[in-house]
Amino acid sequence: MSSPSLKRKSEGPLSNTDANKKAKGNASITSFFGPPKTTGGSSSGRGPASSPSSSAAAATWDKAKWVATLTPEQKKYLALEIQTLHPSWLQHLRDEITTPEFIALKKFLESEIKSGKKVFPPREDVYSWSRHTPFNAVKAVIIGQDPYHNVNQAHGLCFSVRPPTPAPPSLKNMYIALRKDYPSFRPPPNNGGLLTPWAERGVLMLNTCLTVRAHEANSHAGKGWERFTQRVIDLVAQKRTRGVVFLAWGKPAAGRVARVDAKRHLVLRSAHPSPLSASRGFFDCGHFRMTNEWLAQRHGEHAVIDWSLGPGSSTVEVKKVEKAEEEKKEEEEEKKEEQEPTPVVAVGEVDKETKEEKSEILEKEGEDGTVEDGEEKE
Repeated sequence: MSSPSLKRKSEGPLSNTDANKKAKGNASITSFFGPPKTTGGSSSGRGPASSPSSSAAAATWDKAKWVATLTPEQKKYLALEIQTLHPSWLQHLRDEITTPEFIALKKFLESEIKSGKKVFPPREDVYSWSRHTPFNAVKAVIIGQDPYHNVNQAHGLCFSVRPPTPAPPSLKNMYIALRKDYPSFRPPPNNGGLLTPWAERGVLMLNTCLTVRAHEANSHAGKGWERFTQRVIDLVAQKRTRGVVFLAWGKPAAGRVARVDAKRHLVLRSAHPSPLSASRGFFDCGHFRMTNEWLAQRHGEHAVIDWSLGPGSSTVEVKKVEKAEEEKKEEEEEKKEEQEPTPVVAVGEVDKETKEEKSEILEKEGEDGTVEDGEEKE
């Protein structure tokens, strides 16, 4: 299992002052957080079905030149986005984050911190989804709702928790559904719930709200995150033109994908995996296998997602083994059929010496037949 890409000294949020100090001392995102993830398949050795055009565009975009055009206020409130949002996403979202509505959201978050409120996830993890899954690496999108609101839970990927935090109930139900699709699936060891391997294999793990006040569910709902994350979803739907899979569990998530073109993309809807609703269709939804079947048909076998989370396991390899065994079995059956003599169906009596079949029925129909070396020849 892949280890978390970011290490931090504490689980608490960072203040704007702390972030600015680090930004001044370390001028680049690479020095601030370490090299960002640039491929979607580092955990499984399988690259994403990337878009050459989007990769080329990201390479030619001049981030520093754009930053130079920002006002002092924008630079102040967008420090986190400039430093931690992956460039492939920042390029596409730069117009959205400079709107008055987004700046108002950032001012609200600043007021939360200044008033002594603890906010999750930790500041440097708010946009971790963008670094684990760059724009050109997205194969599938799983849409969550609110970040987990207790200590050492939320780290920027929906449904995911870092060890040693045990997998929450909704995630455990996702494991149950996965086993139905792939019986060989194994969850992380020690009842874990870290989903960074999925993110690094091309699954965008996006919550509707990206922050929450500690121990107060939905406390940051309606403050502006919904507009921002809707823009993220719309960008994927509009610009990932080769087609991706959207997994929308629950009515709120279903509403988020209402505008997605179902002819270009695959949109899968189901009940939410929460214990309150999972029994109403989630366990048997088959979304994990349906995702891979669609990706394989649309992009080829190389594009399927390895859903495995346990060490030494792979749903992709299991699929290959199962297919190989099935093909081997078919070959053996074909060889067996070739080796076995074709049974003779006699409608009359066969003369042992001449091997001729005497039959009044054949004679009346103007046919005759001989049996030679156990086969019938007409």
